Amino acid sequence: MMSSMPPAAVMILGAVLVPFLRGRLRTAYVLALPLAGLALVLSMGDTEFGRTTLFGHELTLVRIDGLSRLFGWLFHIAAFIGLVFALRSPSRIERPAALVYAGAAVGAVQAGDLVTLFVFWEILAVSSVFLVWARRGERSFRAGMRYLIVQIGSGALLLAGILVYANATGSVAFGDIGLDSPGGLVIMLAFGVKAAFPMLHTWLTDAYPESTYSGAVFLSAFTTKVAVYALARGFAGEAALVWIGAAMTSFPIFYAVIENDLRRVLGYSMINQLGFMVCGIGIGTELAVNGAVAHAFNDVLFKGLLFMSMGAVLYRTGNINGSDLGGLYKSMPKTAGLCMVGAASISAFPRFCGFVSKSLVMGAALYEGYNVVWLMLLFASAGVFHHAGIKIPFFAFFAHDSGIRVKEAPNSMLIAMTVAAVLSMVNGVWPTLFLYPNLPYEVTYQPFTSAHTIGQLQILFFSALAFCGLKLTGLYPPELRSVNLDIDWIVRRPLNRLALALGRTGKTMDVQLRTAADGLVRRTLRRAFVAHGPRGVLARSWPAGSTVLWVATLLAAFLLIQFL
Repeated sequence: MMSSMPPAAVMILGAVLVPFLRGRLRTAYVLALPLAGLALVLSMGDTEFGRTTLFGHELTLVRIDGLSRLFGWLFHIAAFIGLVFALRSPSRIERPAALVYAGAAVGAVQAGDLVTLFVFWEILAVSSVFLVWARRGERSFRAGMRYLIVQIGSGALLLAGILVYANATGSVAFGDIGLDSPGGLVIMLAFGVKAAFPMLHTWLTDAYPESTYSGAVFLSAFTTKVAVYALARGFAGEAALVWIGAAMTSFPIFYAVIENDLRRVLGYSMINQLGFMVCGIGIGTELAVNGAVAHAFNDVLFKGLLFMSMGAVLYRTGNINGSDLGGLYKSMPKTAGLCMVGAASISAFPRFCGFVSKSLVMGAALYEGYNVVWLMLLFASAGVFHHAGIKIPFFAFFAHDSGIRVKEAPNSMLIAMTVAAVLSMVNGVWPTLFLYPNLPYEVTYQPFTSAHTIGQLQILFFSALAFCGLKLTGLYPPELRSVNLDIDWIVRRPLNRLALALGRTGKTMDVQLRTAADGLVRRTLRRAFVAHGPRGVLARSWPAGSTVLWVATLLAAFLLIQFL
């Protein structure tokens, strides 16, 4: 029955046919898949189904409740917008990979147990790397390999934590885990890798800018938001997350200011916004969790809009460095205008969506007595306006005239950006229409008070004043044609040397083992031939081959029985 079909299966299984379709039929089919999945989710209320038993543990494939429902809707909407934006992509692998990636995100947030979560966790890792590799080139390949290693490492940590947790508790249910439970710290660390915790964040700023012009739109929507959901489900109220989140909001600002690659600036900005979500989850009150979930929803919209606008610039100009752009508002005015909507939203301008969701987290921090954290969030709010709200549109569209004259973004890209912009503005002007009623808990907080509105406008005004002052006095860091290594400068070189040393050691051992094995085989076969002729060689070699054959046959039969 359709009602018992897992929503994640719509896009994952539907992706199989995409490579075999062409032209308008493929376009219609690709865009229909996320809409069909969204319709399926909308038809379901709070429900659980797909129960089975594995090694005595009960698994639940689908669980839809107040926390997972909004994420399920969000991921289908994000998939649709991203696929519209990617209609002109020449890559044959990007659309199928994006569909599997989006479907895995839906499956992860609807997983009722940790084993099911782990399966979708790994599908997320494997499918998303193709969005980086689809750009082709040495830089994207290397960035994709580093990204894949980190994501698979996150899965290994998650599996280890699940095994310890299940062994101690006798359950793999995906609920409140906490740091006091066995394996809880390892599981939270696995979630933290995908959430880009401090010191674990460079995979994001390394890989996202090396993806295709449309791949970054998908990447910005799913991986980190699945991690936010997982933290909210398993670790709400853990005080450590408050300080981790506060640190995440602050340190990316300094890197973003000196970064030249505008998509990498958005990567740092993403970590900044994730910090608000992690901080809200750590506070753990109903208001704070509502703020984290609402900000995750809005972040997908406005961050996706900003990545789309920079993707359109990259598509038309072939360049995304702030030092090489400027003056594009003359030839791409629509893209520039839509980018400004995203910039206003991420900067939390009143009546834009970032304002109504970020206010919930900051209000919760103040109500719960986290005064130092509230000051850090206040600083982060000013900083994000500085580097994402001003720097992105300024250097791409309004800085010195670079002399670049290109066509406006294609209609498909403009449509996708417009949908994201409209949704951002609707959530900002009228949050009670859709956003607030669908949060996990009832919302009584009023963001549009005069004190809050005036206070936020003051923050934005002085942040803009600081930017203008630094630019006019020549103190603003210049846009240099350079690569910011972040913390990789203390990580990559030692790891590279270790890998080379292990490679040399392994190669030496491999040569020695092969030499010894070859010598043993030759001596054995020579003796058999001398003693018994060709039949002796066959008699000596057959037992080993037959053993391998029987093992492979029995293993295949076992797997066939399990799946049938």
